[in-house]
Amino acid sequence: MEISSFLLPKDQVAYITSSMSMLEAMEQLEQHHYTAIPIIDAAGKYVGTLSEGDLLWKLKRTPGLTFETMREVQISDIQRHVHNESVFVRAQMEDMLTLAADQNFVPVIDEEEVFIGIIRRKDIIEYYTSNITD
Repeated sequence: MEISSFLLPKDQVAYITSSMSMLEAMEQLEQHHYTAIPIIDAAGKYVGTLSEGDLLWKLKRTPGLTFETMREVQISDIQRHVHNESVFVRAQMEDMLTLAADQNFVPVIDEEEVFIGIIRRKDIIEYYTSNITD
């Protein structure tokens, strides 16, 4: 089975760009009730994942950082501690199950590394739970 059958397409996924500010990223996380969010660059390529923890560490390690000055901090300036690996859209389920065990979502990219969506661990678990027969 190809993973594309589990794909939640990019137009249905919240994501941020590497040029956004820390405050904008925080607002996206809050609005969508996410704990982590994919980051794409200006070319649409997946470059990583930003987590709530990354924002908290930046806040803790930056003296004088306030909600107002968060507008001046770009996502690209925030050290990321979570590394969600991506998979190619033509990968098989077996190829990405290991990733899904450690990540809430797995970013999916095409052959040119352009971000095309995610696969949620929740959807994989639901599929396997409903298809397990004794």
